[in-house]
This record gives sequence, structure tokens and C-alpha cells, in this order.
Amino acid sequence: MRIVLMGPPGAGKGTQARRLAESTGMKHLSTGDILRAEVAHGTELGLLAKGFMDKGDYVPDEHIIAMIQKYINDPDGVLLDGFPRTVVQAEALDETLEKSGTPIDKVVHLSVDVNELVKRLAGRAVCKGCQTPYNLESDPPKESGVCDHCGGSVEVRVDDQPEAVKNRMKVYQELTAPVLDYYRSRGDVIEIIATGTPDSVFEELTQAIGSGEQSN
Repeated sequence: MRIVLMGPPGAGKGTQARRLAESTGMKHLSTGDILRAEVAHGTELGLLAKGFMDKGDYVPDEHIIAMIQKYINDPDGVLLDGFPRTVVQAEALDETLEKSGTPIDKVVHLSVDVNELVKRLAGRAVCKGCQTPYNLESDPPKESGVCDHCGGSVEVRVDDQPEAVKNRMKVYQELTAPVLDYYRSRGDVIEIIATGTPDSVFEELTQAIGSGEQSN
């Protein structure tokens, strides 16, 4: 299957995508994780992307598209997390998948109230080493600032700082929301209200993907 998981920053896309990948064996493609790894390794793409990411802006389409095309045809199926973020990316993705005969099967949109999103992002942190996510209020590391898994440094991401969060929300509304309209015009979008617990959202997500029915 080829599944696109969409939602604003802080909606829980990464958490749910990792759980879904573990339960299905699908390849989890997180553009954010891939880009941060490129930055950490000082690659050409990483150096280019860092300036955009630190401000909460999107990396230009042509670079993201080229990166995704390397992974999209995994035989175990692909779960796209954070891509496509623009209509140009969505159209390029369709073109790539048409060539391989593996179109998008489902688009799932995780919807969360804006005030809830701001609250979630304010407490979010990530390990700089292994990218394990934490919430400093509800799910902090056992030792402050130290990852439970690899001992790396746990920090609030630069793009989760208040000013960057405001810009990310603005960018999402301007660029990504139209992507939903693009997919809705084809009847592809499954809507899930993602304000429950991670377990309840995951249960609804797996049911929706299995049935293809929309959740209101």
C-alpha cells in the first residue's frame, strides 16, 4: 500500500506512523527525520535545508521530491509522513507513482484543534542522536535531557520554539491545506479527529485504513 498521513505540526503524525509501520511492516518515510539526518551528517542537502528548517519554512519542492523518489517503490509498502506538503509535491508524487503503477491507496488527515496543537508543541522534545520523541510534560526522559534509548541529548527542536511554531502553522495553512483539497477532489481523504489518547487514535487509524471509510 501507499498511504499518505497528513496533519498540522503536533498532530501526532510521527507517533502514529511509527506504530503503523511496526504493525504492518510498511516503510515509514518521514521527510522531517530524513532531512534532520542529512543536517546531522552535514550533507549537501542537509546544509541547504538547515536554513529553511531553523526558521520553520519548507525545504524547496525540487529537493524533497528528488529525495522521496529514492524510496517510494519499497515492495513492503510506504507510509508517507510529512509529504506531500504542497500541491506541486502531490502532483509530482502522482506522476512518479503512475510510472511504476503503484498509485496512492489512502490519504489520512489527522485533525487537531489549534490550541491543542500549540500546547503539544510547547512540550515536545527529541533526541539529537536517535530522533526518539518525548513530551517534557507527559512523557519526559527518565533523566532530564538524556535519551532513555541511546543516552543522546534530548532538546526542544529549533522549529518547535514559539516563533517558529507560529510560522509553521502559517506555512501549513498557506501551502499544505490546499493539498487536502487536491486529494478531497478525488474522494481520497479519510478524516480522523486526533484529540484522543495515542492508543485510541491508533485504533481508529488502523480501522480506517482497513475499511477505507471516513471518520467524522
